[in-house]
Amino acid sequence: MSAAPHLFTLTGNLLAERTLEFADWQVGRTQRAVRETFHTRGKGVNVSNLLARLGAPTTALIFAGGAPGAESEAWLRRRGIAYQAFATQAASRTGTVIWSDRQAETTFLGPDVPPDAAAVSACATWLDTQADRQVLALCGSFPGWNEAAFDPLRAVLRRWAQRGVLVADAYGPPLGWLAQLPLALVKINRQEFDAFRPGAGDMAARLRQAGDELPVQVWIVTDGPGSLWLALPGERPREFHPPVLREVSPTGSGDVFLGALLHGRWHLGLGWPEAIAYALPFAAANAAHPGVADFELPVTN
Repeated sequence: MSAAPHLFTLTGNLLAERTLEFADWQVGRTQRAVRETFHTRGKGVNVSNLLARLGAPTTALIFAGGAPGAESEAWLRRRGIAYQAFATQAASRTGTVIWSDRQAETTFLGPDVPPDAAAVSACATWLDTQADRQVLALCGSFPGWNEAAFDPLRAVLRRWAQRGVLVADAYGPPLGWLAQLPLALVKINRQEFDAFRPGAGDMAARLRQAGDELPVQVWIVTDGPGSLWLALPGERPREFHPPVLREVSPTGSGDVFLGALLHGRWHLGLGWPEAIAYALPFAAANAAHPGVADFELPVTN
C-alpha cells in the first residue's frame, strides 16, 4: 500500500493577527482590553493548523516579511506546525480582532501585501524539488497574482497539476486561472462561486455547466450554515446539510472544513460524499467556538 501523500498548503496573503478581548466596548471611546492573544492566520495556515492537530503530514508554505512575519513564524513553531517561509521585503499583513461577549466579533485587516518577485521565485523553486503525487492546496487571496512576478509560480503549478494533486480554495484572478487546469478539487464558498459563475439557474444547473466547460474534476460549494453542494464528473450535483448549531464565530470554518476534507479524502481514503460527512462536524465545531481550529476535536467513526 502506498504511503499517504504529504499535504502542502500555500497561503498567498499571510496575516499576523492580534485579538483583543473586552467585557464591552463602544465606538469613539478609549477602552482597555482584558486579554490579548496572537495567532498566525491566512487560509492555508488555518488548513494546516487543523491537519497538524489531526496528525496528518502537512507543511504550510508562507510568504513572510518584517517583524509581523517573524512573529508569525515564531507562532507556527510554538504551535508545532511544520512550515516553509519564503522571505519577502515588505512586512507581512497585520490585523486586529475585537472580541466581546456583548457584541459581534469585529475584524480590522491591514492592506494586502503582495510577495516580491524573489519570494515567489524561491517558492516556485522549492515546489519543483518536491516529490510527485503530493497534494498542494492554494488557499485564499494572492495579491499581485496577475503581475509578472508570479510567472515562475504559475509555471510550477502547471507542472504540479500533471505530476501531483492540485486543489484550489481561492477566488478572483487566481481562481480564474487555476480553473483552466485539471484540478482535483475546487472548494469555494457560495458568494465566491456566484461571482465566478454568475447566472440565473439553480445551483445544480450552474455546477453542471461549470463541469462541462472547465477541466476541474470536483466542485464543492459551501455556504456557512446553509446547504453544501458537491459536483462529481458524470453525476447529478448533490446537496448536503451541515449540523444545526449555535454559531459563536464563523471565522475559519471553511478552512477547517477543507483541512478535514483533505484528511478524509487523501489519508483516510474516503469517497467524496463520505469525506464531506466526515468534515462537516469539524466545521460546525469551529463555528461554535471562538478562534480557528482551537476547539475540542469531534469524535468520528
